[in-house]
Amino acid sequence: MKLSKKVWLIVVIVIFAVALGVLFSIYSGQNGERAQLNDRLSTAQTLLPGLMNNRETKEDELTQAESLLAASQAQFPESVESIEYGDDLFEIADDCNVSLTKLTASKPSSKTVGAVTYSVSSFNMVVYGSFDNILDFIYAIRTGDDFRLPWSAEVTGLNTNVSGGSVNINLIIYGYKG
Repeated sequence: MKLSKKVWLIVVIVIFAVALGVLFSIYSGQNGERAQLNDRLSTAQTLLPGLMNNRETKEDELTQAESLLAASQAQFPESVESIEYGDDLFEIADDCNVSLTKLTASKPSSKTVGAVTYSVSSFNMVVYGSFDNILDFIYAIRTGDDFRLPWSAEVTGLNTNVSGGSVNINLIIYGYKG
């Protein structure tokens, strides 16, 4: 079968039209994507200066927070024993039915007696309760009953508020460093 030149021309035109249609479709889709990407790029470029300023602000805040953390850490005792002593003191207060409402610890220091080195911590605490229970609390501290750690305490001062039912106790704790 022989096709005429007109048929071949129509076939070529149809193929060419289909190819143009496909190319136009692809071009239109990419042009739409390009428009969306340009919009997103311009939005990102608009937001970028604000985000950079926000980043710098957050970095400054981080630097200040790290500085504040370092300063705060310098104020706390380096030794863990004072925390453990505090736990013991709260446990003793609970056993003696008194409320330990304030506990302030100093930074531990060392004291050497002969060949033995002791960790020395001083505490100031405010205790509320009945007079008998407060005396039981002081006695329990002095005798060292039910302590988890091998330490001894010396009560160096008492200020009582009889009408308020509170006692301010100054305490020095000697712990064996081993």
